[in-house]
Amino acid sequence: MDNVDALRAELLAEVEQAGTLDALEQVRITALGKKGRITERMKALGGLDPDARRAAGQTLNAVKDAVSEALEDRRAALGDAALNARLARERIDVSLPARPEARGRIHPITQTIDELTAIFCEMGFTVAEGPDIETDYYNFEALNFPPEHPARQDHDTFYLQPDAEGRRKVLRTHTSPVQVRTMETTTPPIRIIVPGRTFRSDHDATHSPMFHQVEGLVIDKKTHMGHLKGCLIDFCRAFFGIDDLPVRFRPSYFPFTEPSAEVDIGCSRKGGGLTIGAGDDWLEILGSGMVHPNVLRYAGIDPAEYQGFAFGMGIERIAMLKYGIPDLRPFYDTDLRWLRHYGFVPIAQPTVAGGL
Repeated sequence: MDNVDALRAELLAEVEQAGTLDALEQVRITALGKKGRITERMKALGGLDPDARRAAGQTLNAVKDAVSEALEDRRAALGDAALNARLARERIDVSLPARPEARGRIHPITQTIDELTAIFCEMGFTVAEGPDIETDYYNFEALNFPPEHPARQDHDTFYLQPDAEGRRKVLRTHTSPVQVRTMETTTPPIRIIVPGRTFRSDHDATHSPMFHQVEGLVIDKKTHMGHLKGCLIDFCRAFFGIDDLPVRFRPSYFPFTEPSAEVDIGCSRKGGGLTIGAGDDWLEILGSGMVHPNVLRYAGIDPAEYQGFAFGMGIERIAMLKYGIPDLRPFYDTDLRWLRHYGFVPIAQPTVAGGL
């Protein structure tokens, strides 16, 4: 049992020199494990006489206690050092600016609405809005739709559950109901555009069950078909940025206008692509016409005194044509890669004077 003081000094030195928690654990095993140096000496106490065994046991227990205390102190010191190192390594400077890739983009639909609003507001139009959920009266009847019209069938329109009186409201199929609501509450002259969401039971590469339209309405005592043509020709040329863009009007039919006309713009389809401008082909982009006298009567306006025109177009459609977007479906896929490609910088607000 000699050299106990030397053993104590050696083990305490090894504890002090341990630089990691793993190294410190090895020192503990070497000293206090089942085959450790202090443990082996404890096992040898059985061969001593009682007085010598008592004295040697007290001495070894003192060494064991000293080494155990040193191990705990060193373990705490190494743990604090490891925690401080981790905190320093994982430090975040919250004062740093936002990452550049986090910058947002204006969606093409929003940009297109801002562009057409800028154009029509330069012409003296104001923006009107209305509810997405409409009654059959405002969505169909007040717009001169006959009861048997296909648009009033379930396969074309989203109907809600009947109310207590058995009447079913609809998700509006166009923004035209806002025109009727405006005529009911406003004394002519009226000059409004109505951008907003609309809903129809259709879905493919060029149709979506939810899409956006903008419709326009002018009501006064003198407006005629020539004003309609001039307004829409100026709009098409301003929106597509082509001063000599060919525009033509073809006779058509809509329940709420008479006479009615589809509006086409010139284009070229050479090489398998589509180029808007002077060319050998035409592309339909919107519908228009003089407001039907029945619609004026439904809204409480005397058709013998007032007349006007209306028009409507799909916002996604004109956005796809202007910005070369081939498929309608990604408009609603929330794909940031698509938005970074087709989106617009927020600071670039469209104006007629500053440019679209």
